[in-house]
Amino acid sequence: MSSAPYPCLWFDDQAKAAAEYYCSIFPNSKILNITPMVAVFELNGNRFMGLNGGPEYSINEGVSFVINCDTQEEIDHYWNSFAKGGLESKCGWIKDKFGVWWQVVPSMLGKLMSDPEKAPKAMYAYMQMKKFDIAKLLEATA
Repeated sequence: MSSAPYPCLWFDDQAKAAAEYYCSIFPNSKILNITPMVAVFELNGNRFMGLNGGPEYSINEGVSFVINCDTQEEIDHYWNSFAKGGLESKCGWIKDKFGVWWQVVPSMLGKLMSDPEKAPKAMYAYMQMKKFDIAKLLEATA
């Protein structure tokens, strides 16, 4: 028995469709259980639950999921997947077609931001971006 917490995403009636959509985007993902009310699934080993709870509540950017990407190809994959029917925002934030917010960020950003000399340059560069561009970040902080 696992006592690890995991998020529950509240949907009107799209839990199954959302679970299938997310599992098609993330590697090593699978649907664990589907009922009329609940879809339980794993995205690259991380458990989620989608709940068909009705229109009383909606998902907003108060909660987002961070995807650390090692390569530009990974950033492009997630960004382009969520952009279809979604809403692009600044600094790597993107809302998918189900209303869930994601932060698609390069894993090397933390290292750049912890360097007192490079941090202001990195921040200025990424504040101009929607989708992160690793080459431009590295060029700006060189």
